[in-house]
Amino acid sequence: MTARLFMLLLFLCPLTYAAPAAQNAEVTVAMEAVRLGPHSYFVQGLAGAASSENQGFMSNAGFVVTREGVVVFDTLASPPLAEKLLALIRSVTAQPIRRVIVSHYHADHFYGLQVFRAQGAEIWAHRLAEGATRTEEAAQRLEQRKEALFPWVDDATRLLEADHFVDGAADFELGGVHFALRHVGPAHSREDMALLVKEDRVLYAGDLVFRGRVPFVGDADGGAWIAALDKLIALDPKILVPGHGAPSRAPRTDLVFTRDYLGYLRARMGEAARNLIPFDEAYAQTDWSKYRALPAFEEANRANAYNQYLRLEQESEP
Repeated sequence: MTARLFMLLLFLCPLTYAAPAAQNAEVTVAMEAVRLGPHSYFVQGLAGAASSENQGFMSNAGFVVTREGVVVFDTLASPPLAEKLLALIRSVTAQPIRRVIVSHYHADHFYGLQVFRAQGAEIWAHRLAEGATRTEEAAQRLEQRKEALFPWVDDATRLLEADHFVDGAADFELGGVHFALRHVGPAHSREDMALLVKEDRVLYAGDLVFRGRVPFVGDADGGAWIAALDKLIALDPKILVPGHGAPSRAPRTDLVFTRDYLGYLRARMGEAARNLIPFDEAYAQTDWSKYRALPAFEEANRANAYNQYLRLEQESEP
């Protein structure tokens, strides 16, 4: 076909032509698999929000190796990050990837699912996540991530739903290792799931815990989140892997800290809402000294307080 004929056909039939989708680029950020117990490993994301500097690697993921296969907890924020996670798993074991648990359907935790689906893994999530990939919000977030994280998130990135939805708690065994999967939402999201590896007493908690920083609460139900943290405290883990930050070898301390922060937000903002004190005034009058020095305070705390103020204002209406 001559160039002239090609241009004529393109002019006459513009809707039949589509540029090939960009292919995900390899990530260059460092990633290390850290062993937490006889079977349990995790990788730790970098600090801060998702950006071109950290290539989207700002959340944690984990994997558990058994003699009959591997269970993965979350798949990071892009297919290339998931490829790097898969390579680390392969450096530890040749066992097949049997199952992936999605803690919740936020972009930084599930965009790598397609890599593990290609390995034959079965994806599990809570029932409340059903349809999460088909919402307008999910489509908008994907477009935002394509801009912020191109070329690692691009037109080849697919939003995958789970193969199996859990309605509540689920215990299962694989290769002699016993797992307790617990629905602990609604908290950070409606569908929050946590996974306890019983033999190792390692708890993968997802974004219910932001260790060493002010959590992103958003419009979450703070009261329900506090109840969820009580459920995690009752599991009595030896090591806790948060959705962001370093693992905790004093899980109760970190769980209680997050619970107390949420309780403080609700107490101060609830009192202001009940007394009809405008938010700006209430925020300025609140003593934030216990939390002000923590990472992400400036980025998250005011938004957290405002959203809880609005929620508690609605709850106090007759």
